[in-house]
Amino acid sequence: MCRPVPGYLLLRYSERVDGLFDLEPEDQPTSEPTRRRGHQPLAARMRPRTIDEVVGQQHLLKAGSPLRQLATGTGKGPAGLSSVILYGPPGTGKTTLAHVLAAGSDRKFVELSAITSGIKDVRAVMDQALLDRDLYGRTTILFLDEIHRFNKAQQDALLPGVENGWIVLVAATTENPSFSVVSPLLSRSLMLTLKPLTDDDIAVLLQRALESERGLNNSVTISADAQEHLVRTAQGDARRALTALEAAAAVALEDAARSADHSASAQEPEVATQAVDEDDAEAAEDTSGHADVPFDVEAEMEAETETPQASQTDSSVPEITLAHAEQALNQAVQRYDKDGDQHYDVVSAFIKSMRGSDPDAALHYLARMLEAGEDPRFVARRIMICASEDVGMADPQALQVAVAAAQSVQLVGMPEARIMLAQAVVHIATAPKSNASYMGINKAIADVRAGKGAQVPPHLRDAHYPGAKALGHGKGYKYSHDYPHSVSQQQYLPDDLQASEYYVPTTNGFERELNHRVELLRQMVRGQQN
Repeated sequence: MCRPVPGYLLLRYSERVDGLFDLEPEDQPTSEPTRRRGHQPLAARMRPRTIDEVVGQQHLLKAGSPLRQLATGTGKGPAGLSSVILYGPPGTGKTTLAHVLAAGSDRKFVELSAITSGIKDVRAVMDQALLDRDLYGRTTILFLDEIHRFNKAQQDALLPGVENGWIVLVAATTENPSFSVVSPLLSRSLMLTLKPLTDDDIAVLLQRALESERGLNNSVTISADAQEHLVRTAQGDARRALTALEAAAAVALEDAARSADHSASAQEPEVATQAVDEDDAEAAEDTSGHADVPFDVEAEMEAETETPQASQTDSSVPEITLAHAEQALNQAVQRYDKDGDQHYDVVSAFIKSMRGSDPDAALHYLARMLEAGEDPRFVARRIMICASEDVGMADPQALQVAVAAAQSVQLVGMPEARIMLAQAVVHIATAPKSNASYMGINKAIADVRAGKGAQVPPHLRDAHYPGAKALGHGKGYKYSHDYPHSVSQQQYLPDDLQASEYYVPTTNGFERELNHRVELLRQMVRGQQN
């Protein structure tokens, strides 16, 4: 027996069915792209759909390359498809390439993020991929973003699927895979390095976003200097460029709307005057039976003829100016990861610039580290190391300046500590250079590790405790201050190293004076003076 459906349910059903086959907002034609896809950022809307739309990375997209094979669905021959690890800085197209690969046919695309996924998710994908391969002959492509966030055990879980061909792994990382990906997975995959986009590539992306229906759809234009500013501040990052363009376009459109409102409000007094004239005309008509044509009618007619021109001007396409671009993006955010490659690259360039006597480059890299939020104490430690390793005795004051700068950082703090750090950097970069002390200790350590160095000579051994003299410790020791120039002739090195010379002064800076002095001291101590 059928029960009658309550009326309120029929009403709800009719409301849900009504308009079921109407066009979705995204399918309805409109000239405002933000109305269609306002919930999506410009960078997401402009993501390439095919491999041919990808801008940049042409060194990885040549005919027959692994990425092109993955994108076009080829690779069914004996060689098959290769797992790849995409390594590059943010905004170079790693995720974009993955989404392009997802559009391929005859395979299943699965996307995981190492931030939110674990071994359980990986094993589930593996089991399903094996089932799809055996039952349907379908290849599974697994895109794993941020693979460097997986620990060793999590990465090892990928090995069976990659090795046995259950999946084709496409992994993305901003960290050097040599340090962040386990060796077995590296040996089973191809590491493809993505390069930062060139300025020309960024300019192409900006122009495409301005004109495309998926983008800004010609709702704004951009001046040459504004485009140059966006390209320069993008620093090869496509996502940053498109995000900045979207923000600058919003500023330009808001400016245009504000100007239009201001123009409209400025015309309101004229409308009020016309209303008063109409009232006067009505009064005259009431008294005389007809209304005289007022003189202001001509002005009104002229205003009506000028209205289309004003409307046409107001409807002109707004232009993104340099001021709009600068307002949307105040400054270029430094690409610097304190735990990643950029950290080590910038620090390496900083030290090498000081060692290479280039104060300008050294200050540049110092600024990059400080602006990126690097710990100034870390910077101070690197400066002290460089002062001793690369300047050394060529300028003994360099280490003192570096230590003083490090202490100033502790006492003063940022941002004023940047001044002391800069002074120390300039001092070291412009000081004469010598690594003689550094090389000397390295040679001595090498001999010690090689097992060289016999017993300490008896006359140098500790003789302060009872029974030491009975062992011959300290016997024959010459107290240096009892001899001319406070230098005594006696053996200091062990027997097998008496001829060793670890410290070899250069002729740079203060070591020019030390060169002769060290040679003279060796002759006096070792009894070799002529």
